[in-house]
Formats: sequence, structure tokens, C-alpha cells
Amino acid sequence: MKSYESTANAGSNPAAASEHGAIEGHSIDFIPEHERTDRLSRQGPFWFLGNFTFFTMTIGFVGPSVGLTSWWTTVAGTLGIMFGTLFMAFHGSQGPHLGLPQMIQSRAQFGYRGVILVLFATLFVFAGFNIVNLVLMMQGLKTLFGWDPIRIALAVTVPASILAVLGHDWMHRSFKWALYLSLPLYGLVTLAVLMHWVHDIPLPATAAGANPPAPLGFNWTGFIAQFAAAASYNIAYAPYVSDYSRYLPKNTPGGKLIAAVFVGASLSGAWMIAVGGWLADHLHASDVLVALNQVGSDLAPGLGSVIVGVTILAFLPVIAMNIYSAKLTAITGVDSFRKIRPTARTRIVAVLFVVCLQLGVALSIYTSGKGLSVLNIYLVVMLYFLVPWTAVNLTDYFFVRKGRYAIPHFFMPHGSVYGAWGVRGLISYVIGFAAMVPFFCIFDGQDEVYVGPLARAIGSVDLAWLVGLIVSGIAYFLLARSLDMSKEEALIHQIEKTSPQYTTGDKRF
Repeated sequence: MKSYESTANAGSNPAAASEHGAIEGHSIDFIPEHERTDRLSRQGPFWFLGNFTFFTMTIGFVGPSVGLTSWWTTVAGTLGIMFGTLFMAFHGSQGPHLGLPQMIQSRAQFGYRGVILVLFATLFVFAGFNIVNLVLMMQGLKTLFGWDPIRIALAVTVPASILAVLGHDWMHRSFKWALYLSLPLYGLVTLAVLMHWVHDIPLPATAAGANPPAPLGFNWTGFIAQFAAAASYNIAYAPYVSDYSRYLPKNTPGGKLIAAVFVGASLSGAWMIAVGGWLADHLHASDVLVALNQVGSDLAPGLGSVIVGVTILAFLPVIAMNIYSAKLTAITGVDSFRKIRPTARTRIVAVLFVVCLQLGVALSIYTSGKGLSVLNIYLVVMLYFLVPWTAVNLTDYFFVRKGRYAIPHFFMPHGSVYGAWGVRGLISYVIGFAAMVPFFCIFDGQDEVYVGPLARAIGSVDLAWLVGLIVSGIAYFLLARSLDMSKEEALIHQIEKTSPQYTTGDKRF
């Protein structure tokens, strides 16, 4: 990869610069073919670890909180995670084909400046993940060891921020080592659960005259709630994937890449949700770090602390990944209104902005004492914001423009074939989101936050995400029929003739 030292001299030898520089040189710009040195074999393990975390276990807490047993939580969570992974995996195929970050490519649907709408939604996701992560770590480590929450937040955020500044290759390396650390211990935790080496904890006695809690079982409302939480978790990865697949060679087979992302992300996601559902069902866990410490301590003295320590250490690359993609989103947002050069300084300033935002909000939520409540609500709202975008983006890529884009025009504030405001994409997003509102179904545990009238009419079952996918996708496909694709194709042919490095060719499946 090109180093920052080489960006100052565009005419310097990139290969020589790469040998001397350790920091990723690219940001929101196009990745030339000769710098795409990543390998397809790294994608599956990378996305496996992305979900192989304690945070994914908390998704399994949703089922028992709405009346499901661990078994039904596992079934609903597995189906949901597989459904959500389909979307992130198909987005991943765009990376090597175009050599661009995901949100830059979204300018084709929403316009050079209109993309700011979806940038706010994705920044909410990237920053929101880390905010909830930090809250859960602060709560768990404070409970277990009495550690100061501010010091915990800084101890986790500082190394992750450095990793985000170093960039793509460094994060791939850190993910590999984090997988080596976490796989044996999480394997041991899973074995302990399957072999019943950890004893169930009985429910606490209820006060005199109070009704005992209903036994866990199956209900459709809870099943769909768990399905939606798991689906939203991996749909939320959709804006990430191209950021980490754009360094793959252009001729990477799309089908193999989609399969690698799908298998890696869905396998670990289903695994961790199943463990989380068991912890919530049998140990009545509301704090995943405390529950992991209990499992380890039941197996061997001191093992609980080791599991918690490795869990936090292995999670640092995931925090860095969120910061990295949030940084790309922030830079894209500024660049949409004021052209900026993606220099080292720009990168660091963007990282600092994201980190300060995350720390401030995380500390505020922590002091409120509503970490798990915020998690449940956040997962649902996150899905609502992302669903119209993913429907529009994938419809455009696979069914409208079919992978053919004028890449230089993504970086043209004026005179771009995609325009400043992509009216079709923006209208489709708004239509899809508006159609979802009557189906919104947001709960804090058993407490209702907001339930739309149509959701209430069907028994408070959350189908808003499905409505958004269908409506936004169809709306964009119909509106895009008025696009002059022959004009775009002629322009693309001219670009490919004069600048062969921007050739997109045919998608490979």
C-alpha cells in the first residue's frame, strides 16, 4: 500500500514509498490496481472475527428478554444473522470491482452532496456501535474489578484509534492475532455450555404477593424481535464491507467473495448469539462480561479474569474498524461540500472527531445506567435507518447500472454525471422510510417505546425492515427507468479508453 509520505509527491515511485511507509496512504480515493495486494483468503477470517466478540453475545440477550428460551433464541438469531449477512456480503462484491469505499460509491444513487443523508445514518451506526461497546465494557469492568470508567474508555479507545490511523493492512494483521487469542477461550466457553459444566442459576425469589415471571418458551413476537435484532446487526455491516474489500484485485470472483463474507460473518454471528442466549436464559445474565467471568471461574480459579481480559484485548480491532469506517464517512461528508485532500492530517483530525464524539456520548449513557436498554433500542433504530439505503444501493448496483460506473465522476463536485443531488435515490429513501414508520416496533425489554398503528394491528410484530427493503428497492427501480443509461455508457467507454485504470468491466459471479 502507498504510504502517507508518498502522497505528498504524486510522481514518486509508489512501490518504493510502500517499502518505507507503514501507514495506509489512501482514504476516500480510488485504489489503483497495482496497489490491490489483499487476498481473498483473508476475507472470511476477517469477517468471522468481526462477529466473534462479546458484543455479538449480547444480541442473544434479546430473545430471553422477550420470552424466548435459549433454543428459540438460537433459531431466530441464526436465521436473522444469515438474512442480514446476505446484504453485507453482496455489498462486499463492490469493493474490488470499483476500488472505492462504500459511501463514495453511494454518490451514484444519492448525488455528490445528496449522499450526506445516508452519511448521517451510517455515521450513527459506526459511532453507535462503539458507544454501546464502550458502555458495556465500562459497566462490566466496573462491576468485576471496580475500575474507573473513564480510564477504561481511554485505555480501550487510544490503541484502537492508533490502529485506525495506521489503516487497512494493520487492522487485517490485528484481526488475525485477535482470532488466535479468542478462538481457544470462546471455544472453551462454548464447550462448558454444551457439556453443562456451568450450573444454572435459579430465578430470585419474588416478593410476597408478586406474580412470578412467566417461564420462557416460544412466542412469535419475541421470535421476530430476535430475528430483527440479529438481521439488523449484520445489515449494519453493509456500509463497512467495501472499505475492507477494495484492496482486492479487480478480477476477484464476485461469487467467491460473497460466499467468503457470508460464511465468515454468519457462522461466528450465529455461534455468539447462541452462547449469549444460553447465558441470558440459564444465568439470567444482563452483563455479558460478568457472565463470561462467572463461566470461567466455574471452570478454574482465575480463568474468568483471563477470559474477560482476552475478550477486551481481542475486541480492540473491532473498535478500530468502527473508527476507521466512521472516519471515511466523516471525510466523505466534508468533501461533499468542501473539497479536501485526504492527507495524514485530514485522517487524524477525522479520527479525533469520531473518538471525541464516541467518548462523550458513551460516558453520558454510562452515567444514566441504561446500557442494555440503549442496546436493544439502538439495534432496532439502526436497522430502520440502514434498510432504505441498502435497498437503493444494491438495486442500483445489480439491477440498474449493473456494476458500470464512471469512477472519476464520483470525485467531481461539478459536472458529474451523477449530479449534486440524486433525486431518485433520495426520494426512494424517504418513501421507504416513511412506509416503515407505521410498522415501527420499538421496545425496551417488555416496555413499549413506540409501536406504529399497523404494527399494533398485527400484534406488535416488527416487519418495518421488510417493508423498507421492498418499498425502497421497488421505488428506486421504477424511478431509475427514466435514467439515460446510453449516455452514461458512452461516457464510461470514453473514460475507459482514455484512462484504462478506471475500467469496471463486467461483474464476475
